[in-house]
Amino acid sequence: MDYLQHPFPSKRHTVFAKKGMVATSQPLAAQAGLEIMQQGGNAIDAAIATAAVLTVVEPTSNGIGGDAFALVWAKDQLHGLNASGPAPESISVEAVKNMGHEKMPVHGVVPVTVPGVPAAWAALARKFGRLPLAQTLKPAIRYAEEGYPLTPILGNYWKMTYNNFKQDFTSEEFESWFETFAPDGRAPEIGEVWKSPGHAFTLKAIAETDARSFYEGELADRIDDFMKKHNGFLSKSDLSKYEPQWVNPISTNYRGYDVWEIPPNGQGMVALMALNIFEKLSLPAWQNAETLHQQIESMKLAFTDGQAFITEPEEMPVSTEELLSEEYAQMRSKVIADAAMDPQPYELPKGGTVYLAAADEEGNMISYIQSNYMGFGSGIVIPGTGVSLQNRGADFSLDEKHPNVLKPGKRTYHTIIPGFLTKDGKPVGPFGVMGGYMQPQGHFQVVTNTVDYLLNPQAALDMPRWQWVKGKSVHVEPEFPNYLIQSLARKGHEIHVTPDGGSFGRGQIIWRNPETGVLQGGTESRTDGAIAAW
Repeated sequence: MDYLQHPFPSKRHTVFAKKGMVATSQPLAAQAGLEIMQQGGNAIDAAIATAAVLTVVEPTSNGIGGDAFALVWAKDQLHGLNASGPAPESISVEAVKNMGHEKMPVHGVVPVTVPGVPAAWAALARKFGRLPLAQTLKPAIRYAEEGYPLTPILGNYWKMTYNNFKQDFTSEEFESWFETFAPDGRAPEIGEVWKSPGHAFTLKAIAETDARSFYEGELADRIDDFMKKHNGFLSKSDLSKYEPQWVNPISTNYRGYDVWEIPPNGQGMVALMALNIFEKLSLPAWQNAETLHQQIESMKLAFTDGQAFITEPEEMPVSTEELLSEEYAQMRSKVIADAAMDPQPYELPKGGTVYLAAADEEGNMISYIQSNYMGFGSGIVIPGTGVSLQNRGADFSLDEKHPNVLKPGKRTYHTIIPGFLTKDGKPVGPFGVMGGYMQPQGHFQVVTNTVDYLLNPQAALDMPRWQWVKGKSVHVEPEFPNYLIQSLARKGHEIHVTPDGGSFGRGQIIWRNPETGVLQGGTESRTDGAIAAW
């Protein structure tokens, strides 16, 4: 892929390497992945090691009690892994409403779903890895036992969350969170060493049992006991039944490149829908208000339809194929006019996430993402384990008529999405932008920056971003050109210049030259990101 000169001063430079590369949001985690690769592991082993370390060194965004997704290029084929967990079998709309809730709560034991992260590590290692979990999890265990100093952005998020939790979480079920993440009665400071013996205990149990302890053994017993004590729904029975799902990735062709995502229940399809709609409009022009307007409107329509229809595939009122069809893209593109719209779903026919990318010299590549959701997740930590449980159930609807209505054993609409790019059947590489509902918007912007504007990986990530929020409201970063802000405002967009604070996503990219095998990577300047290269 040829690149134009980056038009904005870049905060970092694209990194080049030949034998291996790991890109993620924390330097210690990236180095751990490279360490495993140098011990004989491949890109998938490196990703597992990196992911495990991230649960220790970036607990503000992910944990062992979260979900995961992966796109893996191996054996000349792209494979998809959906390791999101379902709602407990004992939960129901009626049961939640009987507890006094009119909508799904965000924190506490109620929104906790089955965690998929440990099962994801085990599944990836079994199918594609060279090394056992007992080896790939060693760096994470070391950091949990010995501790590590907090990095600046991590420390800021940690303190912000602690201050919020201190005000809101006063009941007994949250005590273990404070014992684990604020052991001195405060959030650890930037540069201060924090360790988690409970986390190390859990990682060892996962490593020694190929993750089964988490789902069937002592760890499952501890989770079950805690949930029973605090009137939660998740049980050992739910954990023991869980297996991650290997899936066929979905894609769309955007100006000669195939862009790949995980199929529903994930929201990756939103990025593909937006690319399809945008491609039907006029050719993009660099730093042009009309192009930006069309991009924002395309994303609005795709997001609005996605949130209205995406859930478990068998319960969607419209198929994935229809939403990615030429007819859908043509129909929605015709709705876009010269002025900003307040989008509505189309009428149906009657009838605090972490991301990492890794690649090795053999051509194996992985796009991997895992998250607890909303930072630390539910606020529930199982005592003595360091396991911070996710709150994915918060996205379920309690409206019986909504496609994403809460049901026992059902997976919810899911925000975390890995991305992958290919061209003419050959891998270009993994990419991703973490950050809740910013993720498909980040994917869309990274792809257009790369394909339409020929920006290198670092430049594609450094470009000032926009984020559609709702209605006509659009947030932009402080670096966003003022003349474009003014032009978009004249088209009816309500533009808000917003300090980052993580809301514009944090991404990583690794591209591979198909002729030489040379890897080139970019890492997010909006976080403590790093690329470890060999």
